[in-house]
Amino acid sequence: MSYNVSFISLGCAKNQVNCEQMMAAVQAAGHQIQAAPEGSDVVVVNTCGFLASACEEAIDNILEMAELKKSGQVKKILVTGCMAQRYKQDVLGELPEVDGILGTGSYGEIAAAIDEVMEQGLRPCRLGNIHTAEQGGPRILSTPPWYAYLRIAEGCDNHCAYCVIPSLRGKYRSRPMQELLDEAAELASAGVRELLVIAQDITRYGTDLNGEHQLAALLRQLAKLDFHWIRLHYLYPDEITEELIDTIAQEPKILPYLDIPMQHCNDAILKAMNRRDTKASLTEMVTKLRERIPGLVLRTSLITGLPYEDEAAFEELCAFLREVKIERAGVFPFSPEEGTKAALMDHVDTEEAKRRAELAVDVQSDIIDEYNESVLGSEREILCEGFDPQAQMFFGRSYAESPDIDGRIYFTADEEIAPGTFLTVRFTGTMDGELTGEAV
Repeated sequence: MSYNVSFISLGCAKNQVNCEQMMAAVQAAGHQIQAAPEGSDVVVVNTCGFLASACEEAIDNILEMAELKKSGQVKKILVTGCMAQRYKQDVLGELPEVDGILGTGSYGEIAAAIDEVMEQGLRPCRLGNIHTAEQGGPRILSTPPWYAYLRIAEGCDNHCAYCVIPSLRGKYRSRPMQELLDEAAELASAGVRELLVIAQDITRYGTDLNGEHQLAALLRQLAKLDFHWIRLHYLYPDEITEELIDTIAQEPKILPYLDIPMQHCNDAILKAMNRRDTKASLTEMVTKLRERIPGLVLRTSLITGLPYEDEAAFEELCAFLREVKIERAGVFPFSPEEGTKAALMDHVDTEEAKRRAELAVDVQSDIIDEYNESVLGSEREILCEGFDPQAQMFFGRSYAESPDIDGRIYFTADEEIAPGTFLTVRFTGTMDGELTGEAV
């Protein structure tokens, strides 16, 4: 039997890749993929389970689908991904509307699960081995045609004290380089112009295969393919090698935009969180990267209210931000996650963590404003992504903005610009913290 299947994917880009693989597997099994959940035989909610807030969002989506099921617009609901892995008993026990779950080790079993719920009346609970699950396989891209993600590894071995990822995604496993190059070549031939290289930690790539850092070698091979931009996401600070810095600096396709989650700068907090950095090592790393990679833009993530963060440690974090002037930062209040070491440590209450996050965001806003001011009058290559009828301007991104994370650049042009086109824009002003300009 052939069924109509729709997908809702929540959370990070790595989760989105899993969803793209599930869509390809479902289509290969003879089913139809449809965009809207209304009218589908099966709706698959691919969940994030990284934080309590992500689980709440997942539950809201499941309950929304349950309403559609109640009104006869959806027949069956399958829940996949990190929340299904983390809270399998709760999902099955407390959400009777859910017809089955697949954990993070069982994405490849989606077609079998659809058969079980639709034809056999079963309620599958498939939880394969998270340390050995297949990573590759065909995908149906869910991104705009001009960019796509290449996930080069799965899992994580860093075991930061506040993080549940290793228990949801397993140990760190690099994908074989040739398999990655074959997948990337397919993406390039499909017209992808911007390749986003992702993993929980891309800097460790290859170390589990032969003990050597192989990211730089992989990037040099990827740069030979027909991509215009190659963007890097999630570099662990103390795994950034000299070879990697040289490769980024020398290869024009690799963007001078690095996403390096630092989380904090206070030495006592970093140690308690099982991070391998110190404030001195982070400052030295930023200085070195800026010296050797021209035009570098840094993104990081920071957590306020971590265990041992008193007012002095928080002030230290704000001062560090002002000093190193990181252009992009996501600031999150500490969430004491069940099953983590950090949840058992003393920490400030949630409201105080949120207050501090807002103050850190204010510091960050000043840095962004200063950065925007510094580039006014200059010209930069922009990837056009569409036209905003409200602003009556085109919008896009430069190398300094990653999709779905950073802001947009708005610009005017004398002629129609098709989405996916690269062009040069001169920056002339700002609008609500975003750069504006005109096509040159």
